[in-house]
Amino acid sequence: MTTATEAQTSAETEAELQAEFDALIAADQRIEPRDWMPAAYRRTLIRQISQHAHSEIIGMQPEGNWITRAPSLKRKAILMAKVQDEAGHGLYLYSAAQTLGITRDEMTRQLIAGAAKYSSIFNYPTPTWADMGAIGWLVDGAAICNQVPLCRASYGPYGRAMVRICKEESFHQRQGFEILLTLMRGTDAQREMAQESVNRWYWPALMMFGPPDDQSPNSAQSTAWKIKRFSNDELRQRFIGMLVPQAEALGVTLPDPELRWDAEAERWHTSEIDWTEFHEVIAGRGPMNAVRIQNRRDAHKEGAWVREAAAAYAEKKSARLTEAAA
Repeated sequence: MTTATEAQTSAETEAELQAEFDALIAADQRIEPRDWMPAAYRRTLIRQISQHAHSEIIGMQPEGNWITRAPSLKRKAILMAKVQDEAGHGLYLYSAAQTLGITRDEMTRQLIAGAAKYSSIFNYPTPTWADMGAIGWLVDGAAICNQVPLCRASYGPYGRAMVRICKEESFHQRQGFEILLTLMRGTDAQREMAQESVNRWYWPALMMFGPPDDQSPNSAQSTAWKIKRFSNDELRQRFIGMLVPQAEALGVTLPDPELRWDAEAERWHTSEIDWTEFHEVIAGRGPMNAVRIQNRRDAHKEGAWVREAAAAYAEKKSARLTEAAA
């Protein structure tokens, strides 16, 4: 039974720990796994990092769809390397999330049960080779814009994981740009295919930054904790500013007739984003949601024997070491 004195002491101790935590955040210092942190901060990080990890793993599927159909051996090798990179990014992020007390098994169960979210962008189909270019240029480009500030996230393991991920994502974006540039310098049919792909991926790429700031329930607190450094709308504006000169260099048209620079407001004016589509996809009703999750369930089931073999080997190795030390 806790006495009133013990409860008061506990409250005072927690207040001191909270003050130390707040001071670290205010000083732009890193929070490390063994540091005290508020429960809400821990929950927010687990949600964000695990969703990020899930996005990397699910994100292998749209491009993996084209590995066996790439137009050349060179393109196939590059695409395989890129998909492998995404798997590695997922592992970095799962490892970062594990430092917060959640297990990888638990995160995997949440994903395959459909209880965890991941980036809405990966719930769209990839019917043409040009989609490999549009994903690289638009999707990975948006990821870089969103993730570079995360290298300075207040939680140490997350920020450090993002440094390597962003370096690799920059190559992915260049690869996508180069695919589109090659197509735009090709035949009329190739140019048409590239433009059609850009038309399909442009708006979902803008949605990747999340809903408008006044409709984003988590952004304000994440920014206060310096997990995020910029708001959804700020990042979206930065991304559009990056795309405009790149689209001109490629020779593609961004599919927004209202897109223009508003000098007075000092921001890009755009058509209204279809947030109904965004929420439908987030809710699991996108074009490929069911397929993506079912593929992940199947892969998890088919890989059970590998996990069991690895666990058995680890157990035998541990037993041998124990026996040798005896």
